[in-house]
Amino acid sequence: MKQREKIIPLASGNVLEIGIGSGLNLPYYSKNIKKLTAIDPSKELWLRNKVNTQKLPFDFQFIVAEAENLPLTSDSFDSIIITYTLCTIPNLHSAFSEIKRVLKPTGKLLFCEHGKAPDDFVQKYQALINPFWKRIGGGCNLNRDIPTIIKANGFTIQTLETMYLPGWKPASFNYWGIATIK
Repeated sequence: MKQREKIIPLASGNVLEIGIGSGLNLPYYSKNIKKLTAIDPSKELWLRNKVNTQKLPFDFQFIVAEAENLPLTSDSFDSIIITYTLCTIPNLHSAFSEIKRVLKPTGKLLFCEHGKAPDDFVQKYQALINPFWKRIGGGCNLNRDIPTIIKANGFTIQTLETMYLPGWKPASFNYWGIATIK
């Protein structure tokens, strides 16, 4: 997916990826990474990973954990990556409290997410089908307002780009950018 290529290479230093899933972002990390710590609540999903993490040009660690309760040291990450994860986190406020805790004061949050579309018709459709979609889509919410969520949880968005990706409009409006702690 081209969106990952736009945001992942911007990570540097000591990096935390929240919701690594099956490791789809791994090919896009640059050599500017010292260490990548990756969390996901699903070890089963992680085991579908096809990248040999022993051959990555940086240290790598996978931890089974949820974003709302990170078993990590405060102020320890230069960059935090979240891609296509905010739609499923049950308690966003707790997750962002943890993100702020572990991100260095000078660190950056790099995000790429799908969410609330700008068109009224698509928004209405998202709202109508979201309860059903959430049940069949592993907790995925189609209509979360990503920039508002990020700002409401103590971050300033430095850069933000948006567009519809090709595909089904209710699930294809994307946001990506960089945010820092207020």
